[in-house]
Amino acid sequence: MRKIFCLLCLFILLAESLSGQVIKLGSLAPEGSPWDKALRRIAADWNAASDGRIRVRVFPGGIAGDEPDMVRKIRINQLQAAAITGVGLGSIDENIFAVQLPFLIRTPDEMDYVMGRMGPTLNRMLEERGFTLIAWYLAGWAHLFSKTPVTTPRDAQRLKMQVDYSSPKIVQAWKQLGFQVIPVGSTEVLTALQSDLVESFMMPPLTAAAMQWFGPAKNMLDLPLAPLLSGIIVSERVWNSLPMELKPELYAIVERHLATLSEETAGLEEEALAIMLQNGLQIHPVSPGVEAEWRRVLGEGLDLITGKVVSVDILAEVNEILAEYRGR
Repeated sequence: MRKIFCLLCLFILLAESLSGQVIKLGSLAPEGSPWDKALRRIAADWNAASDGRIRVRVFPGGIAGDEPDMVRKIRINQLQAAAITGVGLGSIDENIFAVQLPFLIRTPDEMDYVMGRMGPTLNRMLEERGFTLIAWYLAGWAHLFSKTPVTTPRDAQRLKMQVDYSSPKIVQAWKQLGFQVIPVGSTEVLTALQSDLVESFMMPPLTAAAMQWFGPAKNMLDLPLAPLLSGIIVSERVWNSLPMELKPELYAIVERHLATLSEETAGLEEEALAIMLQNGLQIHPVSPGVEAEWRRVLGEGLDLITGKVVSVDILAEVNEILAEYRGR
């Protein structure tokens, strides 16, 4: 019996070595959405490039939990990777919120420039906490969606607004600004909207459509408030275990598919807005005076989190890079 047991163990170890590395990747992207399709293309190409030594299994639609859940699962090796937004990235290191603050970075070109300069610093922050950032991409600009029309900050303060629970300091800052915020994880937002637990949320239009959140909240403020950064992270331990000679090609595969995704989503957002308009979406324009009021109120929020959530030095570096870009 001992010989049989040893032989079985040997066969199991041999099978594992021949099957290669299995990477379980979690994502909130709904199955069949543009983001999910891009992840599956990356998975297929990683498998082909490694001759089957690296197999990625994608778990879409929040099956693996919300983003802070996925980060925790990577830490304990229940997952090995995740495609997450700035919410999840910020749950690893809150300084990453520095490139997603309202009205700070204004255009995709500015984001490219800032990330080109800040990328190594942000990557190092993640690596110090056990994660490797394979690539980042811009998921769009967040707008305020609500059940009833909202134009001014005062209008928004009357509604119960969903915020993520992962940063209590940010939740407290919203409250200090006079907003009725309800901490709700991303996987629970639709249910919270349907039950009136929350009445508004901030999200890019294409994401709001794909997640079906816009259905109960058919009013959108026509003011881009903040960029939503996203990225693909892998457990540093798992990444370090992959063959070194394959890594340049693995990076190139991800970059290629994310570039295609970026091109696709630019057109898809316009299509999504058109479909949402046909299904009752109301877009509320903002006058220059009201925009200035939004900038003032959210600027006060920046003061509340500087030095508490985002370090003074990191924020100063972002502002310095932006000034350099705008002064060219």
